[in-house]
Amino acid sequence: MKRVVVTGIGAVTPIGNTAQEFLTNCQAGKNGIAPITKFDASETGIHVAAEVKEFDPTLYMEKKETKRMDMF
Repeated sequence: MKRVVVTGIGAVTPIGNTAQEFLTNCQAGKNGIAPITKFDASETGIHVAAEVKEFDPTLYMEKKETKRMDMF
């Protein structure tokens, strides 16, 4: 028999930045697809996306480190 230990759970998604918020919004049938706001997408022909909103990476890493990261 193999054992599994769950040490934590998390989620960063277009419908919630915590596991509980994601689960609540998922059960409510919320959709994370909306007009693109992170950059000017007028020349791409794409106008909607599932962007992660209101996520603060400095809660999880140093500010200096976040500047070296890309948005994805």
